Amino acid sequence: MLQFTVQYTVAVPELSRQQLRAWALRAVKAAHQDVAFDVAELTLRFVDTEEAIALNKAYREKDYAPNVLTFEYGIDELDTVRGDIIICVPILKQEAQQQHKTLKQHAAHLVIHGVLHALGYDHIEEADAQEMEALEAKILADIGFPNPYET
Repeated sequence: MLQFTVQYTVAVPELSRQQLRAWALRAVKAAHQDVAFDVAELTLRFVDTEEAIALNKAYREKDYAPNVLTFEYGIDELDTVRGDIIICVPILKQEAQQQHKTLKQHAAHLVIHGVLHALGYDHIEEADAQEMEALEAKILADIGFPNPYET
């Protein structure tokens, strides 16, 4: 059901590959109720600020480092959904500190958020945002983390 690769250009020793895969698998299983696919092939890449800016500029024409950037490739004829999830480590750490969260708590949210994007969820329209945020909150609650959208 999940083929998951983790790449590091910046080390994040606090986050084990096993933990990252477990979070991604939770999101895949939760999304599988709404999105029809057999296999999810996902790559999670941890990058520095420069790479995050370069990717965001090249693909979204935005000149800043996002916390998470997802490339959704859709579902192929074999019912395999593919996607790449990029997390900017300096932004991840900065936001975790600013939001008074542990690194794991914020990383779990960004991984789940990115996986859901890779599976076709978005938050452009208000109704879609509410659906995606509710699913994120449910997955995070299931693994013991609070709702990131409640203050």
